Amino acid sequence: MMSGSAVSHKPSTTTEIDAAIADLGEHSEEFARLGAAAKAKLLRACIPRLVDGAPQWVAKGCRAKGLIMDEAGEEWLAGPMPTIRMSRLLAESLEKIEQSGKPSLGVAAKTGIGGRLEVEVFPNSKIDKALFSGFKGHVLMQEGIDRAAAEERQARFYGSARASGGISLVLGAGNVSSIPPMDAFTKMFIYGRVVLLKMNPVNEWVGPCLERALKPLIDSGYLRIVYGGGDIGKYLVENKGISDVHITGSDRTHDLIVWGPEGEERERRKRENSPILTIPIESELGNVSPVAIVPYDYSADEILFQARNVASMICNNASFNCNAAKMLITANNWRQREEFLRLVRGFLDTIPSRNAYYPGAFDRYRSLVGDRDGVIKIGIEDETRLPWTLITGIDSSDEKEPLFTVEPFCSILSETQIGTSDPVQFLHAATEFMNERLWGTLNATLIISPQLEKDPTIAKALDQCILDLRYGTVTINHWAAICYGATTLPWGGHESATLDNIQSGLGWVHNTYMLEGIDKSVIRGGIKMWPDPPWFAGNRATTGMGPRLVKMEASPGWGKVPGIALRSLFS
Repeated sequence: MMSGSAVSHKPSTTTEIDAAIADLGEHSEEFARLGAAAKAKLLRACIPRLVDGAPQWVAKGCRAKGLIMDEAGEEWLAGPMPTIRMSRLLAESLEKIEQSGKPSLGVAAKTGIGGRLEVEVFPNSKIDKALFSGFKGHVLMQEGIDRAAAEERQARFYGSARASGGISLVLGAGNVSSIPPMDAFTKMFIYGRVVLLKMNPVNEWVGPCLERALKPLIDSGYLRIVYGGGDIGKYLVENKGISDVHITGSDRTHDLIVWGPEGEERERRKRENSPILTIPIESELGNVSPVAIVPYDYSADEILFQARNVASMICNNASFNCNAAKMLITANNWRQREEFLRLVRGFLDTIPSRNAYYPGAFDRYRSLVGDRDGVIKIGIEDETRLPWTLITGIDSSDEKEPLFTVEPFCSILSETQIGTSDPVQFLHAATEFMNERLWGTLNATLIISPQLEKDPTIAKALDQCILDLRYGTVTINHWAAICYGATTLPWGGHESATLDNIQSGLGWVHNTYMLEGIDKSVIRGGIKMWPDPPWFAGNRATTGMGPRLVKMEASPGWGKVPGIALRSLFS
């Protein structure tokens, strides 16, 4: 059995890399001093090029992952659309900085749960509200950050009279093609750094698309794109011209960069707080992403919608997403447990098995599935594909259970039971279980009936759960990928991680309102929606909607809404 390769097919030479670093170094101070309006103009020059290149970008992604035309919508939503959205929204914030010194403080700001400031950032316009009807997202700020402090910290780089430049090394992700450019945009336009972007060998196919689309940034000397595997990555992080590093990948790669190879020397360095890497590093490193279902007698259409919701979280991108559902948490004695699992299985049975294109997928799958009881395989398993796999009834008290501490990063969804059928007790138990037993701090999802929230005691318990969860994103009733794609919301691991216990990483990307002092992003949506969201697995409308959504994000207008709305009805 085989999966994708981590070997680059077009590695850059060290001579090319040295020249790229030298060129970036010559332009780093110039870019740092460049006014916000000029930076916005550069971004806006990239948007039509991104739109023009989007069809080829999507087609190449489909070929790389073995997707058929009906599945192409997935690549529109994961590649060009969020990249273009972030470009536009950052440009808008930069133009606001030019006008008044700061971006807007979201759409609204208020004191919310725990007395914390909540900055509403999604949807962020009337058209956004029409397209994302039923959703609302805010940034929960850290304790002690009031409105005045939030405004003072916001877009801090642009408030410094002595802003200095530098070269940020962005080690791009291999799974989702919008991650590399969006990480680069974060470093460039929020922190004022020029960027050396190294493409991951798994998705280096998108590199030429980015080179063409981001030509205004490259021609100005502010961005360079290079290629290569681990050897090139090592050469780059050790280069004295690099000022800081951002990596999207695995915690193992992060620790290798920061602390060196496994062994006594690494442990000594950790004890002495003496990392090999002496420059700052930020990271986004994955998660055993939990979905906790608060016990209730859900209606037939509610439980059907949520089963498809969970199935979609597993299937998207063949489950090679850091925010893919990995641990389903149900209540002991929840009456609808068997029905829910049956419905999830039924939806998975309608989605063809996918190519397991990400390196190491087959080995991870075999090591975690083994000869376990309670394993349900759905679909084809052969030399290129892995079946959708449910592992049910895992003992929540088993402290040695690897599925609690190892991100599968393949087509596995596990299920465990905790707590009782009392919603308040379950929310308390789920918070403790997710915080203390599961590896990672990136995102967690809670499914709860709005009827339960009418009970003040349950509503209070839910608020406390949201406040206490040590995750960078908490979503209610929907997939955390919405937070990733919105781009107004910060995306990253919870700030409780440390360099020597990195979990899902440190630092925030996207965050087009340029907020600081962030605790987490929170998104709420309805327990059911109609029509089906475009990211739902098997939604045939998404492929036709993709080009329209890209054009909408490039240049929003009410005249484009009817075409998108009509397309959404034919799923």
